[in-house]
Amino acid sequence: MLNGLKTTVLLAALTVLFVLLGGMLGGEQGMVVAFVFAGLMNFVSYWWSDRIVLRMYGAREVSEAEAPGFHALVRRLAQGAGLPMPKVYIIPTDSPNAFATGRDPQHAAVAATEGILRILTTDELEGVMSHELGHVRNRDILISTVAATLAGAIMMLARMAQFAAMFGGGRHSDDEEGGGAGGVVGMILLAVLAPLAAMLIQMAISRAREYVADAAGAQISRKPWALADALEKLERAATALPLDAHPSTAHMFIVNPLSGGSLMNLFSTHPPIEERVARLRAMRIA
Repeated sequence: MLNGLKTTVLLAALTVLFVLLGGMLGGEQGMVVAFVFAGLMNFVSYWWSDRIVLRMYGAREVSEAEAPGFHALVRRLAQGAGLPMPKVYIIPTDSPNAFATGRDPQHAAVAATEGILRILTTDELEGVMSHELGHVRNRDILISTVAATLAGAIMMLARMAQFAAMFGGGRHSDDEEGGGAGGVVGMILLAVLAPLAAMLIQMAISRAREYVADAAGAQISRKPWALADALEKLERAATALPLDAHPSTAHMFIVNPLSGGSLMNLFSTHPPIEERVARLRAMRIA
């Protein structure tokens, strides 16, 4: 229920931002066009945002015949968690990471990179997949995936506003609403604030939910120590071989996929690995 409300708020925010930019660029007519476009974006975000994210990373759905061990592991964990079997994807990159996506448990998917499948032990991989199934069971995969789409759209708006301001967008006349210097100032403000808003959206969604998913994953796998070991290993490996990830989707991965040199890491979407590991090692599964 709460995640449904969050998703509604995010989609409403997307609509407001598009309408605002449309007004700056084209007055009332621009606002109407932007409203229609925002409605289309909202529809796509709800129904196909998971497919968009999977395609961004070239994820390929694999059958049980293609990846029998991985399939069997995910199936066993899903059954233990009381969840439908999700679709299974593999991302063709050596950088070790994983995420879950989909609009609900009946339409969920888990994706793991080739790198993570190589470097983790079976117990560690169980810990990671249990974490991702924890996201599915907690029903926060929709809000996570929609947030990725929304954050990407906000950044796209910022770029549009920057170009419009640079080339005189919105300067219809001094009397027109949204025109003149006021319109340019408004677009510059949007260009500055929109990426910050996108990062804040991801931070608000991600930090607390990672702790909750860690705890849920530990309950599903019954091996909190295995997830703790995996997180430590993944942090070291991801630092040495960062994933070429779009910042708008960084919050979806089990560990931060961005390199430490990125400005985006000042607004990290993940809580510290040390704290996550400490909580997991302190857990006692009855």
